[in-house]
Amino acid sequence: MSDFFKDVIEVVKLIPKGKVTSYGMIANYLGAKKSSRVVGWALNKVSQNSKIPAHRVVNRNGFLTGKNNFPTQNYMKDELQKEGLNIKADSVVDFNNQLWDPIKELTI
Repeated sequence: MSDFFKDVIEVVKLIPKGKVTSYGMIANYLGAKKSSRVVGWALNKVSQNSKIPAHRVVNRNGFLTGKNNFPTQNYMKDELQKEGLNIKADSVVDFNNQLWDPIKELTI
C-alpha cells in the first residue's frame, strides 16, 4: 500500500460520526488536489473493513457514489442514517451542514 493510500486512511479514521467529507477534500488536504479518484481507489481497498469509516466519504455534491464497494447496496446509507444523517435518493440531505473539511479541522 502506498504512503498516499495510508494517509487517506488515516484522514478517514478522523471523520467524526454524523459528518461526511468528499474525496476531493481529502485529496486537497493531502496536497494532491487533483487526486480525488485516487482517494476513491484507496477507499475501495478498505471499504469492507468496518474499522475504517469509509462510508463517511461522498462525492463533492453529497452523493453516495462509493456505495457499490461495500458489503451491501444499502450499507453506506444505513450506516450514515445510524449516525443521524438524512439520506434521500442516495444523497446527503443538507450536505453543506453535514460537511467536515479536514483543511479546517486538522493540521498536517
